[in-house]
Amino acid sequence: MSKVILITGASSGIGKLTAEFLFDQGHQIIGLSRSYPKNEYKYDYVLGDLGSQVSMDNAIKTIKEKYNQIDVLINCAGIGISGAVEYTSFEEVNKIFQVNVMGQFYMTKELIPLLRKTEKGKIINIGSIAGELTIPFQTFYSMSKAAMHKFSEGLRMELKPFGIDVATVLPGDTKTGFTDNRYQPIVMEDDLYKDRIKKSINKMEHDERNGMNPMSVVKVINKLIKRKRMPVMVTVGFMYKFLVFLGKMLPKRFVNWILSKMYA
Repeated sequence: MSKVILITGASSGIGKLTAEFLFDQGHQIIGLSRSYPKNEYKYDYVLGDLGSQVSMDNAIKTIKEKYNQIDVLINCAGIGISGAVEYTSFEEVNKIFQVNVMGQFYMTKELIPLLRKTEKGKIINIGSIAGELTIPFQTFYSMSKAAMHKFSEGLRMELKPFGIDVATVLPGDTKTGFTDNRYQPIVMEDDLYKDRIKKSINKMEHDERNGMNPMSVVKVINKLIKRKRMPVMVTVGFMYKFLVFLGKMLPKRFVNWILSKMYA
């Protein structure tokens, strides 16, 4: 059955691939991002910058004028910032939380009335393994994704009486343009941190460029849309499921030691 599906961050990466795949499945797609996709697209598109409330208000107004209801909201937009906490500016932290957390919250909040009309609406938030396993020198990205995980859990309980289901998808290292678009730190190495920042970022980017095909994430999203009831959280890929499991079972100090050896 065809559904009306709104996807934020639909101009590139997982968001764009999800929009194209679901459109080919016969769904009515609304893509949303601050710029149009570079390549040709066939679905409806609304410009909206999650870093600006004015821009979001304009986008939301357009959506509400055109659509009576939304069946599925997929919050896929996000940015990454790397570097040492000590050298990260207030403006950088504010930006990542504005897009990855506050923008997602505001878009969701404003569209809940349209989701409620279906009596079986779905909200799928794209989180990250980094939200469960904190990555050094990517601390603020991990913080923003952890915040989204908790946001999803609370929202799920609040909206259950209205028939709106909420789930979080946790991709691991995925081969997309996200790697090249990540904000790079001003300080890559110095006398204090030596080359630890640079090595950590190089390791992370290598893993992403050699990561899983983004279609693995898209297929998980597609399965969630078809399910009558969604799980609270879905990790994509057996290896990443195993890592999250170990992260919960092993002593936190030991887990942090492993992550430190890998990334710090």
